[in-house]
Amino acid sequence: MSYPWPKPGTPISEIPTPMPIIDETILERNIARAQKYLDECGKSFRPHIKTHKIPALAGQQIAAGAKGINCQKITEAEVFADAGIDDILLTYHILGPAKLARLKLLNDRVARLTVVADSKAVIDGLAATFDTSHHLRVMIECDTGGKRCGVQTAQAAIELAEYIVAAPGLEFVGLMTYPAPGGAEQVESFLATAMQGLDAKGIPCPVRSSGGSPDLYKAHLVPSATEHRAGTYIYNDRSMVRAGQCGSDDLAMTILATVISRPAADRAVLDSGSKALTSDLLGFSDYGQIFGAEGARITGLSEEHAVVDLSGHSGEFPSLGEVVRIVPNHTCVVSNLFDRMVFHRDGVVTRVEDVAARGTVW
Repeated sequence: MSYPWPKPGTPISEIPTPMPIIDETILERNIARAQKYLDECGKSFRPHIKTHKIPALAGQQIAAGAKGINCQKITEAEVFADAGIDDILLTYHILGPAKLARLKLLNDRVARLTVVADSKAVIDGLAATFDTSHHLRVMIECDTGGKRCGVQTAQAAIELAEYIVAAPGLEFVGLMTYPAPGGAEQVESFLATAMQGLDAKGIPCPVRSSGGSPDLYKAHLVPSATEHRAGTYIYNDRSMVRAGQCGSDDLAMTILATVISRPAADRAVLDSGSKALTSDLLGFSDYGQIFGAEGARITGLSEEHAVVDLSGHSGEFPSLGEVVRIVPNHTCVVSNLFDRMVFHRDGVVTRVEDVAARGTVW
């Protein structure tokens, strides 16, 4: 028996829970706001699809002016290539024969596919896979304070660029970084130094890609960057409100959940456990914010239950069987927990979209 997904025109009050819902009006406003800002900065925008994993939303972002998209996995990129997206940046290091073979097939059908590398070992694998019949575009990933992947110095980036240039099947196209929030000064210093060194070597560096939703509206502080990547901005979440990047009116995603138990005066239980809200705290001490229930805190999750501590809540909490709306701590993870996403406008369902790239692992 198939799940009775709500048809367009259905009131959101009739949607089975738990279920994330996306406000179309806020979604459109978030897309337009970010694109307008980056246009004014003179930078290209490359949204990261990890937040929504839905080709139709990537289409909306590109229609608004985005240059292309950012994916993290080959299998994600394949989903969006199938949907006709032809400018894809894979910000992940591709290693091993199986992945490299898959990457080569993807490169054969995407007009502009770009990958990143931060070591000769990764580049050697790419160079052994690609030839002059169809070059692969490669960027060097730089650690500008995020302390994840990336070369550690501008000089290392310059040396690795020379190594890529020497590989016949590869094309060096620039530098990429995922900085720590508030790291604009470090990013600018690193990029400017690397660009100066590359210029001295006669190596063009047309693309300098920075990223992150927490610093999206600070992209103008990195003049050396030519593009910015961000994902969470399209929905926004509790962490983005905390970061000052949006307000409560900019939260496109909320999660509908039903009160399924009131076992004590100071405790309620919802039907939205770790399989709906995620256990990703992102520095918060609870698992999401319940709209209109000041002081009520989701303090515990099991797989299908959310325990709400009402000891700090002074008003009437919804009764058994009533529905609440939850702002997730981290919207990107929520998207990966559901097969479909329900969209609405003014509380009425407009469409249901498959989360097409959900569960893609490499």
